[in-house]
Amino acid sequence: MCHCKPLPPGISYAQRSSAPGINLLRERRQGSTAAGKRAFASSESDALFVEIHATSSKSEKMLLLLLGIVFLHVAALVLLFVSTIVSAWRYNDSFTADLWQNCSNSGELPCSPASTEVWIQAVQALMILSIIFSCLSLLLFFCQLFTLQKGGRFFLTGTFQILASLFVMSSAIVYTVLSPQMVPEKDYFGYSYILAWVAFPLALISGLIYVILRKRE
Repeated sequence: MCHCKPLPPGISYAQRSSAPGINLLRERRQGSTAAGKRAFASSESDALFVEIHATSSKSEKMLLLLLGIVFLHVAALVLLFVSTIVSAWRYNDSFTADLWQNCSNSGELPCSPASTEVWIQAVQALMILSIIFSCLSLLLFFCQLFTLQKGGRFFLTGTFQILASLFVMSSAIVYTVLSPQMVPEKDYFGYSYILAWVAFPLALISGLIYVILRKRE
């Protein structure tokens, strides 16, 4: 049973509902509801901002990583080209020699072709293979960058780059061991020979990074 207090005589329910206290209570309720909606919208916008910021931060890190890998790869490729082309694998006071020709520093004798022995031809072939495989690896990287599915690894790119590093290492070892005209007291290894050894770890490291690297959106 409802124990409602009867209205005083002469006061209707419409007059009671329009009383100042009731209106004030309604305004407070409406104000609190609007404030709650504004707080909810603000929290949603903050969460969206945090998510966008985190995504952009990951994208920036991935971009920097890709630029670093490409720079390392290009550096190794440049070293391979220089060490293969420039005539500075071996030198002394009177001549310089590379994989393709021997030149006199005095200018009296013209450059003569390099030896046709098997070992020097093997060094030439290995250096050329290292350049070819490194170029193919760079092209494959850019192709896989756009075609590889999310989460995939750059196995093919890394394999080609690792093979390039093994080729240049083998050529440097063969040249070191089988160079019969090397006279330690007079002859010295040139900077092209040194650059070939420097290209080996750069190519190997970049190849291993390719193998470990996963593609992200």
